[in-house]
Amino acid sequence: MEAGEEPLLLAELKPGRPHQFDWKSSCETWSVAFSPDGSWFAWSQGHCIVKLIPWPLEEQFIPKGFEAKSRSSKNDTKGRGSPKEKTLDCGQIVWGLAFSPWPSPPSRKLWARHHAQVPDISCLILATGLNDGQIKIWEVQTGLLLLNLSGHQDVVRDLSFTPSGSLILVSASRDKTLRIWDLNKHGKQIQVLSGHLQWVYCCSISPDCSMLCSAAGEKSVFLWSMRSYTLIRKLEGHQSSVVSCDFSPDSALLVTASYDTNVIMWDPYTGERLRLLHHTQLDLPMDDSDVHISSLRSVCFSPEGLYLATVADDRLLRIWALELKTPIAFAPMTNGLCCTFFPHGGVIATGTRDGHVQFWTAPRVLSSLKHLCRKALRSFLTTYQVLALPIPKKMKEFLTYRTF
Repeated sequence: MEAGEEPLLLAELKPGRPHQFDWKSSCETWSVAFSPDGSWFAWSQGHCIVKLIPWPLEEQFIPKGFEAKSRSSKNDTKGRGSPKEKTLDCGQIVWGLAFSPWPSPPSRKLWARHHAQVPDISCLILATGLNDGQIKIWEVQTGLLLLNLSGHQDVVRDLSFTPSGSLILVSASRDKTLRIWDLNKHGKQIQVLSGHLQWVYCCSISPDCSMLCSAAGEKSVFLWSMRSYTLIRKLEGHQSSVVSCDFSPDSALLVTASYDTNVIMWDPYTGERLRLLHHTQLDLPMDDSDVHISSLRSVCFSPEGLYLATVADDRLLRIWALELKTPIAFAPMTNGLCCTFFPHGGVIATGTRDGHVQFWTAPRVLSSLKHLCRKALRSFLTTYQVLALPIPKKMKEFLTYRTF
């Protein structure tokens, strides 16, 4: 889609209902995820099942006219043995999903060769967070279970790998803790982060691997150091529970979504609130009057860092441009729970309470040279380092996202 156009529904996947289950029981799609290289899509389709689907989708799932756009030559699997869809039976309701970075560094293979008891995790892996507090680690290509991580005392709600490829995994749980695991060392638990007073809903690691954000059923958001595993600061500003968070691709911005109808955009280095995105109700025909717009469910950045997507209980997917205070596009979706962008852009995946997954067109834009330069610089410069540069004030404001 071009900037300003409404998102179009590309495809919708629905689970086959297992006969042995009541179809209304535990059928939610709590998490959806693309692998970082864009070759796989994972979907917690309810009833303890995760579907691993090769991307791009088979032609039969995509309406005519979209095949060429959806199937790029970069991701074409022809000629190298097309991967097959896999079903992972996790034995418990699946709440969180996370793919490892890909490919793993060569050092991983050396480690595994000299430590026979450690599985060779030099492949693409998927972590699944379960209802009983367990985390299961799967090899994507084969669908084999590699590790089972124990430690949490309640639901593992969210998972996040360090983008650097070090195979450090962070988990967020209803037991009010976050835990850090090293999959290089047979899934050894290396740290427990305590301090939240409510269930931890979400965790997100900054792309530069320096910070961890966690959101619980509280008004404040916690920022942790990924180097020392200590609390850096609490971000105060929301009026109700924060349920979702995400960093921009250059780590310079953090967005948080709350039941208070707002998304707040922060500078994570200074703790400053840069922008508030308020979700106002549209005059759409509703079949009942008890829709609570207050419940924001999910927020995520686009891969180039120019757009945000949000899912709320008012049955809308919204797309926001970074520099605007109102959404640029809407799409009707019922019972939305989660959203994520395809890593190469152009598609948003959403999951619903009914166990469905929907794929929508997302804005495709050519980033300006100014933004590309800012993104490159901010990937290794903190806000304070930018402010210390001997450059004009207007340039500093642009590099620190103060020109809204």
